[in-house]
Amino acid sequence: MPTYVALLRGINLAGKRRVAMADLRAWLTELGYADARTLLQSGNAVFRTSKRPASVRRELEERLAAGAGFAVDCVVRTADELGAVVEADPLGTVADNGSRYLVSFLDRPAVAPDIAADAFAPELFHVGAHEVYFWVPEGIQRSPLLAAFPARKGEVATMRNWNTVTKLLAMARA
Repeated sequence: MPTYVALLRGINLAGKRRVAMADLRAWLTELGYADARTLLQSGNAVFRTSKRPASVRRELEERLAAGAGFAVDCVVRTADELGAVVEADPLGTVADNGSRYLVSFLDRPAVAPDIAADAFAPELFHVGAHEVYFWVPEGIQRSPLLAAFPARKGEVATMRNWNTVTKLLAMARA
């Protein structure tokens, strides 16, 4: 049975759009998913199911809307897909702080923007298959790269720092 990682977008930020992780684990269990575990309070879940990723995402979003009372977009990856993200590590030779090395997980194939990868140096980005890696050495709040990076209409994207990504992978592989 495959192991999945679900990344919930935009919950528990500044006290808004609250979803308790105990509720999330209970809802995952109600959906028939095995070994439901969460990491941090920002909507990271690891679980097992034989269902296909698109079904998992649809079921999870429907259950979250019913339980939380508001829509929550999710990005779902298998443990192997998350492993490939970590193994690629395209900015690892420069990124020396896991809290400022970010991965934006997308719900569709990534598209390279019309800006040079080093246009905001020392900030950098790298476009992967379904994710974009960012190195923002001065942090997220002061990042001109993140402010300028284009979003595609209708795309679901949710960002995690490298520390969280590697912890999720360890949980998924345990």
